[in-house]
Amino acid sequence: MDEKKLAVETGSNNTVTASKPAPIQTEGQPVASSKDLDDAYELYRRQDSVGLNPHEARQVLRKIDWHVLPLLMGTYLLQYLDKSSVNFASVFGLRQGTNLHGQNYSWSLSLFYFGYLIAQWPAGYLLQRLPAGKFIGSSILVWGMLTIVTPACKNFAGIAVNRFLLGCFEAVINPGFVLVLSMWWRQDEQPMRLTTYYSMNGIAGICGGLLGYAIGHITSGLAPWMYIFLVFGSISLAWGTIFLIFMPDIPSTARFLNERQRIIAVERVAKNRQGVKNHHFKTYQMWQCLLDPKTWILFVMAIAAQIPNAAQSSFTSIILETFGFDVLQTQYLQIPGNLIQFCSLLLSGWISSRFPNMRCAVMLVGNLICVACAAALVRLPVGPDGTDNRWGRLVALWLCSFQSVGFSLSLTMVSSNVAGYTKKQLTGAFLFVGYCVGNIIGPQTFIETEAPFYTSAYIAILVGYSVKTVMVVVLYVYMWMVNKKRDREAALEGPGLSEEQEKQAIEQGMQDATELDNKGFRYVL
Repeated sequence: MDEKKLAVETGSNNTVTASKPAPIQTEGQPVASSKDLDDAYELYRRQDSVGLNPHEARQVLRKIDWHVLPLLMGTYLLQYLDKSSVNFASVFGLRQGTNLHGQNYSWSLSLFYFGYLIAQWPAGYLLQRLPAGKFIGSSILVWGMLTIVTPACKNFAGIAVNRFLLGCFEAVINPGFVLVLSMWWRQDEQPMRLTTYYSMNGIAGICGGLLGYAIGHITSGLAPWMYIFLVFGSISLAWGTIFLIFMPDIPSTARFLNERQRIIAVERVAKNRQGVKNHHFKTYQMWQCLLDPKTWILFVMAIAAQIPNAAQSSFTSIILETFGFDVLQTQYLQIPGNLIQFCSLLLSGWISSRFPNMRCAVMLVGNLICVACAAALVRLPVGPDGTDNRWGRLVALWLCSFQSVGFSLSLTMVSSNVAGYTKKQLTGAFLFVGYCVGNIIGPQTFIETEAPFYTSAYIAILVGYSVKTVMVVVLYVYMWMVNKKRDREAALEGPGLSEEQEKQAIEQGMQDATELDNKGFRYVL
């Protein structure tokens, strides 16, 4: 786009041209410098020239949903399959084929998240500095290659390096998608879109279970566990190429939108009071992130949420074996839990988008279901060989799939409730550091000498869900108190100022102000 002139399509052959706008000074705030302005600020300032209307905005939303959302969904499905491939392969000879003994299998799972953890900060920095679509697409290609070469690993050292590198390159997906979400959708639209792509975890689990069941019948050629990595990795390579071609970096450069529609796309998300993207790292926003209570609440919540995750991902097949099911049964008996995850995510996303300020309430309900089911896993008698009450414990394990509701909606707390691009990126990074810490701890609670009872693991699951539930309440109370305080302060300024305050809040958002500095910002509860 020309830096000095913008031609806006109007629906006839005429165009509207304008020179590059200067930033508007908000009362009580210094004039924004060029590095404060959003990457899409120029398009945002042109929106008055084109006469936006709700019908056009709905058309643009539909185009975004049909173009961007499927790319996120496909990527999320494949990243879950690739990182969980060890779960499906674990009962088909993976541990024997790679000579894993004792806690080696648990450490191979934790090492994935060590890589994920170490890569968080560079991934966040590169997401801010590089075109997001191209960076994410390149990461997909690399992790596809790493998955394909997994069968070449013959010992713990090989599988450890492979899993560590896989974690490094998958580290961009979750924080990257949180940023993409805030670039393309309004706050009220985000929960439904996030839970839609996040629900692909459930679909991936179903597909993986069915594929594992089919591969289990192969009796010739390579070892069965090798086929799982070869198939999943090949699909990821093909998908990475598609993602690179079709995923736009930001709305203002999207090829699937015309010039007028790009302006509408930017104006839609400007009302989030968060802007779209800013390439400049801002130190003051880093300090705000470190001192913001929300950062640490989300950090603790993420750790607590992910400690139980090992039971829902990498150890599911092994747990089902300890319940007394055979190898093939362990594959298809994972399907109901994944189906529950899929349906609960879509329902929670719909409720959170349809009814204002219901996100924390929905998170609380999902967490309480998990607490009850974890308590059942701890308390139900298992018998001398670990197979008593297996159907009751199996149903409890399935219902623990509601845990995805709480974590997925916690991601919208970053996309919807954190402003300032540097602050948003760092808050997301802290959340995913907690995500990694929890996933590193989780596999270590499955102690080999405790098999088939895994008492420590089930207690850790109960504690994790309980802490997560408490943190949701703390987060809600904090944000509610801030909103009420700002409402009182706004009321003191007198009546008739609401429209002007709204304009100032949006302008500050497009000038990369944080939610702490922008007094017109209100948290979505």
